[in-house]
Amino acid sequence: MNAAPVIYAVDDGVALITLNRPDRLNAITAEMAHAYASAMHDANEDRAVRAIVVTGAGRGFCSGADLSVLAQGPDALDSFTADQPFDSLPTCALATVKPVVMAVNGAAAGLGFVLALSGDVCFASPQARFISAFSRLGLVAEYAVGWLLPRQIGRQRAAEILMSGRCVDAQEAHRIGMVHAIDDDVVGAAMMWAIDVATHCSPASLATMKRQLDESSMQTLADSMADSLRLMSASFRQPDLAEALIAKAEGRPPNFAQPLVEHPCVR
Repeated sequence: MNAAPVIYAVDDGVALITLNRPDRLNAITAEMAHAYASAMHDANEDRAVRAIVVTGAGRGFCSGADLSVLAQGPDALDSFTADQPFDSLPTCALATVKPVVMAVNGAAAGLGFVLALSGDVCFASPQARFISAFSRLGLVAEYAVGWLLPRQIGRQRAAEILMSGRCVDAQEAHRIGMVHAIDDDVVGAAMMWAIDVATHCSPASLATMKRQLDESSMQTLADSMADSLRLMSASFRQPDLAEALIAKAEGRPPNFAQPLVEHPCVR
């Protein structure tokens, strides 16, 4: 059995990152948080990797931050909040220029819920559950979930879910747009989607689109249009377009160039 807190593997151009504390439903410790950030960094810099899938080992995706230390008293709480590098976890996937697919195989609670929202696309198993629970613990909308969730499902639905702290099952998550698809083989489905993208899509296009998706909602329509026209004009002059047309004519997958960029998540 692999005792590493995070397992990292690459196959067919896709990095599979697995949170690996199944006995604790993959509750996140400082060690796991650092390992997750490091895995995202490695995937982002590896030219062989063109898409990333994240899942959890065992029957859960991630039960959130490991709160067992809080039982030690108030002094432990100060150390917990100071030492745990959890604040960077949601931004790791967002800062990666490659598509990140979350394969939620079970409960995603607290920080695990936020982690599931931080991907570009989310697949869920029928057993998946999404639970914020912050309000029921006397906490707040932590780790930017108040920014992430409304962007996916709208403010009113996000408010209802966060304020009630209730459980959202996979079927509801799919219906309201939090989840792209439900599949019994959630990792297989996520990998299939990621492999298709890794095989047929331009990494430069994907990185640019990811930035556009993040920035356009904060732009005016005119600014978004101007930005997209500028980027489209630049893309016409890049070799990927010619390669795509040649590959289509020759009946083969395109051989796109892979840009190498630094990942800001690892400090």
